[in-house]
Amino acid sequence: MSLLVVGLSHRSAPVSVLERAALGADAQIKLLQDTVAAEPATEAAVLATCNRIELYADVDKFHAGVAELSTLLAQHSGVGLDELTPYLYVHYEDRAVHHLFSVACGLDSMVVGEGQILGQIKDSLAKAQELHSAGRLLNDLFQQALRVGKRAHSETGIDRAGQSLVTFGLEQLSAGAAVEDWARGKKALVIGAGSMSSLAAATLARVGVGEIVVANRTYDRAERLAALLVEQYGQGLADGTDVPARAVPMDSVPVELTRADVVVSCTGATGIVLTAEEVAASVEGRTGQPVAFEEAADSVRTAAKTPAARSAADATDVRQTPLPPTSVGTDEDCPLDLGSVQGGFSVMGEAAVAGMDAATLEQHASWAAGSAVDRREAARRSPEADAELITALAATVATVGRIPERRKPEPVAGAHRPTPVLSLLDLAMPRDIDAAVHRLAGVRLVDIESLAEASADAPMAADVDQVRRIVSDEVAAFGAAQRAAHITPTVVALRAMAADVVANEIARLEGRLPGLDDKHRSEITQTVRRVVDKLLHAPTVRVKQLAAEPGGAGYADALRTLFDLDQETVASVSRAEDSTEKNRGPR
Repeated sequence: MSLLVVGLSHRSAPVSVLERAALGADAQIKLLQDTVAAEPATEAAVLATCNRIELYADVDKFHAGVAELSTLLAQHSGVGLDELTPYLYVHYEDRAVHHLFSVACGLDSMVVGEGQILGQIKDSLAKAQELHSAGRLLNDLFQQALRVGKRAHSETGIDRAGQSLVTFGLEQLSAGAAVEDWARGKKALVIGAGSMSSLAAATLARVGVGEIVVANRTYDRAERLAALLVEQYGQGLADGTDVPARAVPMDSVPVELTRADVVVSCTGATGIVLTAEEVAASVEGRTGQPVAFEEAADSVRTAAKTPAARSAADATDVRQTPLPPTSVGTDEDCPLDLGSVQGGFSVMGEAAVAGMDAATLEQHASWAAGSAVDRREAARRSPEADAELITALAATVATVGRIPERRKPEPVAGAHRPTPVLSLLDLAMPRDIDAAVHRLAGVRLVDIESLAEASADAPMAADVDQVRRIVSDEVAAFGAAQRAAHITPTVVALRAMAADVVANEIARLEGRLPGLDDKHRSEITQTVRRVVDKLLHAPTVRVKQLAAEPGGAGYADALRTLFDLDQETVASVSRAEDSTEKNRGPR
C-alpha cells in the first residue's frame, strides 16, 4: 500500500475555484466514507481549510487511485471534473509525506509560517479517527506531521517569516499604520464562533480594540466565546486597558454594523452573510449620507440585488462611461474581430467594452500574453462564470480604464479612496461578504483573494531554509520508520511460528517423559525458549535495520521465503494492526 494525496490550494487554483469547491462538514464526512469504500483506498483523511482541499489515502494502485480520488473530490465539491482537473496536484509516497510536513510547518501557507494549520491538521486527524477511516499509515503520518510542525516553530524563527492570516489581514486593513495604533479603541464585530473567528477575536483583543461583539447562528457558542474573551482580556491588558465582550444573535448583525468600526467574518455558511446592501445601509446609518459605487454614482442598493442584476447594472454603467482613446490595431493573429467591437478595442488591452463573452476575453488575454488558448476549452464556461467575469472586468474598466491582462500589468494610478469608516476582513471560504463591497465608498474590504495578492511577493525569512532541512530530515526518518514497520508483521509471524515449534516440542517431551515434575518441566521449557529467542534475535534486529534503508522492502520477502512463513498469517497480523489503529479513536 502507498500514500497518495490529491488536492488543490491557493497555489494551484484561483480563489473563485477554491470558493466553489469548499467542503462543508457533512460533505467532508461523506467524502471520507466514499473514499474508504472505493476499491483502491483502505484509509482516508481530508484536510480542508480556507486555502486548500486535500484528500489523503492509502492506495494499492497509483493510477486507479488518482482517478478515483479526483472523481470523488469533484463529486463532493460540486465542481465538474473537467473544470477541476487543471487545478489539481498529485503527490505520491515520499513526495506526499514531504508535502504534508511542509504544510504543517507553514511553508505552503498563503502567509509563510502561520501556525493555525497545525490545529486544522489535528482536527482532520480527529475526524478521520472518529469515522475510523484512518489506519496505521495515516495515523502515523498525521501524528508525525504535527510533531514536525511543532519542531519547526520551536527550533527556528519561521514565525518571523510571516504571520497568521488574521494578523496579516489586520495589517492590510491598517494600510501601513501600526495595527495597535489603528485598532486602539475601535468597536469590533466578529461574525462566527469557530476556530478562525476565535483567533480573530483574541487577536483583536490583544491589539487593543475597545469592544468585541460576537455574532453566531448558534447563540450558545457566541456566548462561550464572549465569556472566554472577558475571562482572558476583560481584566486588563499589559497597557492597563480592558476589553469588554458580549454575544448577540445573528439577526442583530445589521444593528451592530452601524456601531462597528471593524468587522471580521469567518463562518461555515455556503452563501453570502453580509450583502453590499447591508454594508451600505450601515455606513449610511452612521454618516447620514448615501453610499455610492466609487466608479459610478449609482446607489449600492441598485447594484446589490442579485449577481445577474449587478452584472447588468455594471455593464450599463461602463457603457455610459466614456472610454479613454483607443488605438485599434491590426496585429497579426489577434483572435478578435476588431472592426466589430463597439467603441473600439485595443489589442493590447488599453480599453474594453463590457458584454463580450468570457471565452473571447480569455482568448485575447492569452494572445496578448503570447500564449494560445483552446476556444473549445474556454467555451466550457457556464453563463454564471461568464457573468461573474464580465462583472469583474466591467468594474475594473470603470475604475482604471483598461482590462487586466494575463501578464503582469503596468502600474495604473487608481482613484483616490476616502478614509474608510468601516473596515471588513473576510476570512471565510467560500466568502461571507459580497465582493461588491470592494466598490463602496468609505468601506475597506480585505478578503482571501486580496490577501493572496498582497502576500504573493512577501520576502522569505532565512529561517525558511532551516525549516526545509528539518522537513527533509523528517521525511527520511518517516520513510525509514515506515519501511521498518512494513517488516514487523513478518517478524511477528516468524516469532509466532517459533513459539508454536517450542510448544509442540514441549508437548512431545511430556509424552515421552510423563513423570517429569513441574519444576523440571518449567526449566526445560524456559531453556528451549531462550535458545530460540537467542537464535532469532540477531537476524530479526538486523532485518529491521536493513528494511529501514531505501529498497529494503525485499527483506520481508526473503524472510518469508527462508522460513516458509504462511503469507496469510503475515497478512492477518497486518490487518489486526490496521484494525487497532482505525478503532483507536480521537486522542
